[in-house]
Amino acid sequence: MHRGSTEDRVPTAFRLGGPAARLDRWLRARTGHGVHPTPGQTRAVTDELFTADPAAERFVDEVLGERGGRAMFDAALGPAGVAAVPDAPAALRELFAGFERIPDWVRPDLVERGAAVWRRWGTMLFAVAGSTTLEMYTEAAVATPLSLSGGYAGDNARRRFFETVRFWIDVSEPGALFTPGSTGRATAMRVRVMHVAVRRRVAGHPEWDTDRWGVPISRTWQAMTLLGGSVAPALALWPLGHLTSPSEMRALLHFQRYLGHLLGVDPRWFPETVADAVRLLLLVFAARSRDSGAHGAELIESFPAGFAPAPGLTGPARWRAVYTHGVHAGYAWLWMARGTWRAHRMPAPWPWIAVPLLRAPLVAAAELTGHLVPPVRRALERRGARHRERWYARYARGHVAAYEATSGLRR
Repeated sequence: MHRGSTEDRVPTAFRLGGPAARLDRWLRARTGHGVHPTPGQTRAVTDELFTADPAAERFVDEVLGERGGRAMFDAALGPAGVAAVPDAPAALRELFAGFERIPDWVRPDLVERGAAVWRRWGTMLFAVAGSTTLEMYTEAAVATPLSLSGGYAGDNARRRFFETVRFWIDVSEPGALFTPGSTGRATAMRVRVMHVAVRRRVAGHPEWDTDRWGVPISRTWQAMTLLGGSVAPALALWPLGHLTSPSEMRALLHFQRYLGHLLGVDPRWFPETVADAVRLLLLVFAARSRDSGAHGAELIESFPAGFAPAPGLTGPARWRAVYTHGVHAGYAWLWMARGTWRAHRMPAPWPWIAVPLLRAPLVAAAELTGHLVPPVRRALERRGARHRERWYARYARGHVAAYEATSGLRR
């Protein structure tokens, strides 16, 4: 095991250096700007591969498993907050003090603008986030916790994906992140506590190597998930006609940063500009070791398989399922690296990918009109919000999201 301090540790699977790093140094020496974050920002990223959520971990240790702990937790998630819990334990008060306090850096108007972009994207957020995430399943640091817990593997992939979809919907409703007791805020805290349980189980498993990967579900990898809800999908959706503006991308970053705060993800550095977000994405992609093997392959292949038509479907319901399965295969083909796609057993993307591509000019026309005419933009937001609710109701098959790590690891 590594004996040094956390401050200068870099997991061995996070490969700094190589051609991209040399290009970054060359450009930075000549222009003052590189293709990666600054050395100080990069150090914050690598340090926090060993950092998780101390406040939530203390709460789980001291309160959640004790008699009445779960009831106190549920009460504190209500509109009155932790004030609804007389004589609340110190760990519960500490956890909710940070949760209920709005940091000085937060601009509510910018958070709400970012949430509005999610609503305007409608179900396209689900498509792009689900598909682009597959690329990172090549990393054992990401894939191992998911594989061990079983949530996104095999037959569970569809169920857990729809739990995530419900979370995305709830946190992006108007005012959701600033309304005490809202479903969005409560879900964020439940996910935060769930992560503690999964992190503990995975960290104690013989397959987990802290020197190689850092801590499970680290602050850095959670921050990358936040980028996966902001600049990454905004750029990925442009070819399909969703014309998210640079100012909207900055709003998305702010929205995700505040959502991260509620989830216990407060990194020392988080991008505030589109350029810095792209630099961080490039750094992480260059540092990949592609070491997840069969576990990552199972996760990648389980996602499109989860949309395959269920046995026994007939008539319009079956054709709708065939279409949904095909389109999601097309999205995965569009947003995955060609090498990753070819290395896995994936459904044929054609002719289904033609549907969003042919629709792109109409989507772009509506988006452009929305940018020029605010009432049209608001109408697009309402339409996207309605569509995602209908889509969820149709495909979630009545599943109720729980956000609890109640089962053990599967191996």
